[in-house]
Amino acid sequence: MRWTLSFAVSVIFFAFDLDKINMASVLKKLVRRDGRNTNESSRSQTNKNDEGSNDEETRGSTVSTKKEQASLLNEPDNLSPSKHQELAEMSTSHAQRVRTKRLMKEFHDCCKKCDNKIFTAELVDDNLYEWNIKLHKIDMESMLNRDLMETGAKYILLNVTFPENFPFAPPFMRVLAPRIEGGFVLDGGAICMELLTPKGWSSAYTVEAIVLQFSAAVVKGKGRIDRSTKKAFTKKEAEQAYKRLVKTHEKYGWVTPPKSEG
Repeated sequence: MRWTLSFAVSVIFFAFDLDKINMASVLKKLVRRDGRNTNESSRSQTNKNDEGSNDEETRGSTVSTKKEQASLLNEPDNLSPSKHQELAEMSTSHAQRVRTKRLMKEFHDCCKKCDNKIFTAELVDDNLYEWNIKLHKIDMESMLNRDLMETGAKYILLNVTFPENFPFAPPFMRVLAPRIEGGFVLDGGAICMELLTPKGWSSAYTVEAIVLQFSAAVVKGKGRIDRSTKKAFTKKEAEQAYKRLVKTHEKYGWVTPPKSEG
């Protein structure tokens, strides 16, 4: 009986020791888990802070860049001479590409439409930016057409030069031959048409549209071949006449014809 009681007490203490061991083990696991959670939470917060800091830096950098750009745009004097030159060269290069691409398409389209025999186009000395256009057909009932037939002239020869900022600025077109008076043809062969001026020009106008408009205008203005002189038109005279034309119409505007006249 004494042995049995002693054995029971030993078992109880042994069980109690096991519980303490198990409790200690569980506590250690909990401590380790809490530690990991704390570290992970700390790292996560640190990363968020870093990301927030980076975002703020990025936003700050973006804002700063935008402010700098705005400042440069609003205050071009802040730019150094070399930066001015660099920006000017970039702008010129872009404008050159736009002009070249547009004119290549325009010339291709004009060559395709040469089959209609109304007009033909060719480059002057293989220069894409200067064309000679031969207007073969105008109103068959017009006095100008009769003059062409009587003088043996097979076409009206036009010269067209395209500025660096084409198609955002109009080309300069003038009559080369024959010498025409009236018909909105001015000194030197300059042409008085609103669409050939900066205020009347639209980048949507094509070379074909310009030529056809001239064909109608020269007849409507009762143009005739000047047989009294063989003096040829000159480019200098045409440029001077064009400048006077632009100034005059900027001051007084353009007269809009009645609807009955088209």
